[in-house]
Order: sequence, then C-alpha cells, then structure tokens
Amino acid sequence: MRQAEITAVVERTANLVEEHYVFPEVASQLSVLLADQLAAGRYADTPDPRTLGDTVTADLQSLNGDRHLRLKHHDEPLADRDQDPDDERIIRLATTTMGGIAQVRRLDGNVGLLEIQPHLFPPQLAGDQLTAALRLLADTDALLLDLRENVGGSPDMVALICGWLFEEPTLLHTMYNRAGEPFRQSWSAAYLPVPRYAPDKPVHVLTSRRTFSGGEELAYDLQQSGRATVVGERTGGGAHPRIGFRAHAHLEVTVPIARPVHPISGTNWEGTGVRPDIETPAEDALAVAHRAVLSHRPESATAPRPR
Repeated sequence: MRQAEITAVVERTANLVEEHYVFPEVASQLSVLLADQLAAGRYADTPDPRTLGDTVTADLQSLNGDRHLRLKHHDEPLADRDQDPDDERIIRLATTTMGGIAQVRRLDGNVGLLEIQPHLFPPQLAGDQLTAALRLLADTDALLLDLRENVGGSPDMVALICGWLFEEPTLLHTMYNRAGEPFRQSWSAAYLPVPRYAPDKPVHVLTSRRTFSGGEELAYDLQQSGRATVVGERTGGGAHPRIGFRAHAHLEVTVPIARPVHPISGTNWEGTGVRPDIETPAEDALAVAHRAVLSHRPESATAPRPR
C-alpha cells in the first residue's frame, strides 16, 4: 500500500471512532493513539490492506478490549457507499445453513438438543426454520441449547427464542447510546406460532470461547433470568452493537454505537463473557449437560423412549 493510502485509511478510522464510539472518552483516547502511531511510522510500509486492518485493529482494541471495534478486512470489494457489507453475506449464509438450525435431536431420556450456528439469523430469514425446530422439540422433557459455534446474530431472534422459553413477556435489556441515554428496549416475544416450552422444563445452554455477540446475548439473558444453566467455557465477551463504514475498497471500520444493560445484572457481558454455571471444556459440554439433566430427574423419566 502507498503511504498516502495508509494515512487516509488510518485518519478516517480515527475520525469515525471519535465521532461514533459508544464511550466518548475512550473514543478520544483512541483517536489520539492512532494519530500518534501513524506519526511514529507504525503503519508505514504496510504491504496490504489485510495487514493494515490487523495492525490497526490491535491498536483499537488495546485500551478496553472491545472486540466489535475493528478495521475489518473483506476479500470482496466493498460498495462505494457506507452500508453493512455483511448483509448480503448473511442472506447467502442463512439460505445455505438452513437458517442456522444445525441440529435438532432427541437424546436418551427424552432430552431435546437444538444446535444453532453459525449465527442467530434474523426472523425474516430464519423464523420458519426455527419454529419448525421448536415444534419438533415441544414434547421433550428438557432442552440442551448448543451455542458453542454461534458467533453472533440478531437480537430479534434472541427475543423469539426467549419468548418460547419464558412464561410471559420479559424485558431482556435496555439499550443506551453514547450520551448515556436509553433509547430502545428489547423484550422476549409476546406471541409465537408454536406453544411455549413449559417453564418447569430444565434448559441447559452449551457455550465455548468461540460463542460471541448474539450467541452470548441469548446465553446471558437465559442465565440472568434463572431460566437456564450455562455449561461449558466462558464466552468471548462482545456485547456492543456496531455499525460499519467503508474506509477502503477492502477495509470496513466497525464501530460499537450502544451498550445493552440487563435489568437484573445492571450490566452486560462486554469484556467478561458469559461465565458458565458448570465449567467444562467445550468438547465435553454436551455430555456433561446431558448427565446433569438426567441426574436430577426420577429414574422412570430417564429411560430411553422409542425413537
């Protein structure tokens, strides 16, 4: 990359972060940091956009570790106007992954297993697939919700799943802007086209270090409400919703613009991740959660049923 091109990208990144980042004080510090690093020659002679993106991202995340704050590289050229370049990719991915419904099974003891990955796609893309899975799981006696490979997704899909699992509409979080003002609330869905999952049926959520963003939100909401037990590893710790801006044909500045606050915890999972109630390596989480469900049920209820 030419130096003039590098300078333009770094300066635009600094300006966008200072203007939009949810934490204004951190935004100002980051803007100064990028300017200082640029002047010191840290980005000089960067060979390609991917390397520049990785280097600038490391600096953006160096103050508070916000993993949604990035200079993100894209293999395909971005549109000339600011837009979310993930939109078309997400649509394609939803159609090729059955709306993220990776697995629906009934395990021994009439325990249901629902695996959702790689994303919690928006209901308009995957609502039909999800409700079909919920119908299949309706008569199970317990649920294992596998989010170990879920790396994000739609708050609306989180609300839909919570609506199935909660007895009545429940406040999930209030969103605050960079001025510290509340501007939107998220509630579990009040209506679903399938019967709700009985509130006395146990739910275990499986997590890993790869579980991120929207996958974390679902695990966090269910855990904080006491509706589910989280089993596995602490999650990645990305809570802030973000928007994207074009800084180069192959580089997008992603800037978190708000923060969710849960009504019970008074905070969220940013930086800390969702801490499991039962900590175990991710590869063992399914077996551990299944045993935990069966061990707390009458012996007659744990016998395998005809398939």
